[in-house]
Amino acid sequence: MKRTFFLLAVVMLFVACTNQSKQVEPMKSEIDKKADEFATFKLTTDLSVLTEKEKQMLPYLFKAADLMQEIFWTQAYGDKEEILSKAKTEGEKKFIHINYGPWERLAGNKPFIEGYGEKPAGAMFYPADMTKEEFDAWDEPAKTGLYTLIKRDEEGKLKAVPYHVAYKEQTEKATGYIRQAAELAEDEGLKKYLELRAEALLTDDYYDSDVAWLDMKNNSIDFIVGPIENYEDQLYGYKTAHESFILVKDKQWSKKLEKYAAVLPDLQKALPCEQPYKNETPGSDSDLNAYDAIYYAGDCNAGSKTIAINLPNDEKVRANKGSRKLQLKNSMQAKFDKILTPISNLLIAEDQRKHVKFDAFFENTMFHEVAHGLGLGNTVAGDMTVREALKETYTSIEESKADILGLWCVYQLNEMGEYTDKDLMDNFVTFMAGIFRSVRFGVASSHGKANMIRFYYFEEKGAFTRDDATGTSRVNFEKMKQAMFDLSDLILRIQGDGDYETAKALIDEKGFIREALQNDLDRIGEAGIPRDIVFEQGPEVVGL
Repeated sequence: MKRTFFLLAVVMLFVACTNQSKQVEPMKSEIDKKADEFATFKLTTDLSVLTEKEKQMLPYLFKAADLMQEIFWTQAYGDKEEILSKAKTEGEKKFIHINYGPWERLAGNKPFIEGYGEKPAGAMFYPADMTKEEFDAWDEPAKTGLYTLIKRDEEGKLKAVPYHVAYKEQTEKATGYIRQAAELAEDEGLKKYLELRAEALLTDDYYDSDVAWLDMKNNSIDFIVGPIENYEDQLYGYKTAHESFILVKDKQWSKKLEKYAAVLPDLQKALPCEQPYKNETPGSDSDLNAYDAIYYAGDCNAGSKTIAINLPNDEKVRANKGSRKLQLKNSMQAKFDKILTPISNLLIAEDQRKHVKFDAFFENTMFHEVAHGLGLGNTVAGDMTVREALKETYTSIEESKADILGLWCVYQLNEMGEYTDKDLMDNFVTFMAGIFRSVRFGVASSHGKANMIRFYYFEEKGAFTRDDATGTSRVNFEKMKQAMFDLSDLILRIQGDGDYETAKALIDEKGFIREALQNDLDRIGEAGIPRDIVFEQGPEVVGL
């Protein structure tokens, strides 16, 4: 009997201790929960496709990429260690890394660390106390340069500092690593590009290295490095941010895509707009390739992750040589599996879910990048580039163009007989599901705004209807097709006319999330569907 009581007491003590330990487990903060919304994905690939010397190049490329990351931290926020010291939990630290600072990129850049106000529209590219009036009145030709940092001199006046001067220490180190990689390069095209890119980082003159990058055809490794995209500058859209990708070519998939690069001039001629808005001829040296990404650094790694690339951005290079479209197949597959498919199962009409397919997602994404090379780089009047004319609205309008023309490209190629056995409904429904995925990037993202514009335009045109009883949306093929033509024409005219006022009005009217759409996005969040992905990456992850 005593033994029974003794055992019972032990059991009760164990249960009490267990319950007590459960009770003291800390509750997750809101920031911890937000960090958990990013699904982890390991960036790796089969390195056996590389030669021994190519494998030896990779450590140098990783080191150079890390220096681009270091520069981007200063452009996006400032002192990385200072903001990381504010993190109270591992989740907060992770979220600071995802956002490169205390502002949540997928929620309108609102601060999530106590004590911080709104993120400066111009990030750290301009003095914090600079006004637009001061900048506009400043008579300095270099002020709008893609590769100049705006600072104040000793007297408090504005001055333009070239990037290679402003980031001298990191740039010189990166150049050394890239040159060491170039010495190991067996492919002559890759060797030439790396040598020229290293020089470009020291001079801020990227034309020759961009051309050399386009001339590469047989390389297994691709390395994108330097100040490239201007999304971070939401004040004017002038300043480019530093980033880097390390990529390994999937030669089998790339072979499948070769034929589509040749039809770019034909697509330009067939654009659904009047002739003045398609009078430019895109460069004929464009190509399409598929890759596995093994490293993202800097701008491309901030917030939502890039799954396809269209470069160079230089209008002169595009006109003279063309552009390259890179599909990051492993990252794309991760977003399709972890995000797009679950969203479709929640928000797309049940009988249309069969049309949500990876091949259609791949095609829509690929031709989004192709579409960046269509339309005009300069206004119809010819007095300035579209980028200059549209100012801070440019990136949202450009992403809107690429999105809608990407779908049109698939449609047009089908009309031209380039696609066989193609069910366009796959692309249309997958495209609609993709809007729900990308609109979650928020109003601080050019891609997010572009998706909001398209969502409301489609809604007005009846391209889809929503069933309130099931909370799902159904695509109307014919109405979506007409909306695709009409929106393509509208965007191409805005760009060709350099119509800043209409661009701004379109964004102001449609570039935000209204209540009904927010309710659907809330349902996505409540279902535990990841907002985006975050990478495990680096030399160890890839097996070096």
